[in-house]
Amino acid sequence: MIQSFKTFYRRRLPHWQPEGATIFFTWRLYGSMPKEALERLAEERKQLERKPHRAGESERERAIRHDKIIFGLADEILDRAKHGPLWLKDPRLAKLMADAFFYHNGQRYDLFAYVVMPNHVHVLLRPKEIGQPEENKVEQPFQAAPAPRYVPICKITQGLKGYTAREANRLLGRTGQPFWQDESYDHWVRDETEFIRIIAYIENNPVKAGLVARPEDWRWSSAWERRWGRLVGQTF
Repeated sequence: MIQSFKTFYRRRLPHWQPEGATIFFTWRLYGSMPKEALERLAEERKQLERKPHRAGESERERAIRHDKIIFGLADEILDRAKHGPLWLKDPRLAKLMADAFFYHNGQRYDLFAYVVMPNHVHVLLRPKEIGQPEENKVEQPFQAAPAPRYVPICKITQGLKGYTAREANRLLGRTGQPFWQDESYDHWVRDETEFIRIIAYIENNPVKAGLVARPEDWRWSSAWERRWGRLVGQTF
């Protein structure tokens, strides 16, 4: 699952993602985090940075651990939000988002899990390998095969966020205004244990937020789709 070549992305913070890795994304609506919440998260990060380093922990491992803690706090804030944009509560927009995830499933990426919450979404997917046309292949038995290439993460995220932003704004009658927050959370999955844990985290989000009693009861999720919809029979 994990390749040695890594791609580097820079937004507010650096992000490293191995080519072809399974990625966990979280996107939130523009303006969904109030100023006081952002200040709280910033202070929490400062507190984490002041704590002593753990024995044997690299700087990279420390940064990942801190990011996970901050992400968990941010997700709790979003789950509890009663004010601010909650446009994804609208079934039209929730359906738009769910359908968008499935549109390129199996072509640009493999979709493993997702959930559409009132003010944010979680999705777990793996970019597809870009195939080399048979007619362009050259038989060179003593030459090492080229490293596989994958659909770029930026193409996947820009396509999903760009399309859903335009269509959501059209449905809301607010064309041209920002819909998604630019900064997003992304984390590449290290192993099978983490893969299963992240799926459970995504699909249990509506239960944790008090919206339903069981994951499969939340219509706009992979848990529902695995029970009654487009992911019936999916195995990992």
